Amino acid sequence: MCPYLKEFMPLLVVGSIALDTVQTPHGRVENVLGGSAVYFSYAANFFNHVRLVGVVGKDFPQEYKQILASKNVDISGLEVVEGKTFRWSGCYEGAMNAAQTLLTELNVFATFEPKIPHLFRDSKFIFLANGGPATQKSVLKQIHAPKLIVADTMNLWINEQRDELLDLMRQVDGLVLNEEEARLLTREMNLIKAGKQILKVGLKFVVIKKGEHGAMLVSPEGFFICPAYPTEHVKDPTGAGDSFAGGMMGYLAKTRDISHWNLKRALIYGTIVASFNVEDFSLNRFHQITLDDIEKRYKEFISMVSF
Repeated sequence: MCPYLKEFMPLLVVGSIALDTVQTPHGRVENVLGGSAVYFSYAANFFNHVRLVGVVGKDFPQEYKQILASKNVDISGLEVVEGKTFRWSGCYEGAMNAAQTLLTELNVFATFEPKIPHLFRDSKFIFLANGGPATQKSVLKQIHAPKLIVADTMNLWINEQRDELLDLMRQVDGLVLNEEEARLLTREMNLIKAGKQILKVGLKFVVIKKGEHGAMLVSPEGFFICPAYPTEHVKDPTGAGDSFAGGMMGYLAKTRDISHWNLKRALIYGTIVASFNVEDFSLNRFHQITLDDIEKRYKEFISMVSF
């Protein structure tokens, strides 16, 4: 059992809220609740209360706001503006290792300028979900004395806003990215070398996601390889990376321990939470589980990798 504390440590996420249309070999769903901040919030909330900052259009369903609020996600930072909500459509085939993007409509998210409510500015754990580096940096100017800041990124920003991204990396403690992005950022094919190179900007740690092959933690204290949980029932991988980050950050905020040892445990918890997420469309699987289910799978995972 992980060493939880009684009091919650404020955890803030800033990112996208979307209406997703997804097709996989197991079916199709239209205009379901999605987005990086949403998946993160649901995953993190198994461990810690979450404060969400994002933007939606006037077309955003009221029932989705109620779903977020019922999960004890504080949506005081949810901005509703004229226009349409961010929409994404994708298709998975075969082993479902990667999505084929069919449609991306940023809509109101394209001009999103995060406004952090005053009551959120004392947040100690901050996750900057995927977004433009300038937008992510604007959040940091509104936060007072954070304990841990972690950012996500993607190949678009690496290719088109590398200097801005590098400047952001100097202002945060951790970076989360996938193996393709790590290689693109560093021009190193070996992920250990890539992780070490990324650390040189001054980060405390880097987490490199490897999809069905798990994740890698790189810090000045060493390396840690975390395999993926071998779930048999993959229906929809959408949001797996954001769920992983939410589980990881939720656990860190709850335990308030960012040592290398505890970061390793956080990766495992992130992996376990993500393994539930992929077992159904959208957030459906999260509605069916509790922290007890996560702890049970955590123990199963430990028994699988121990020798």
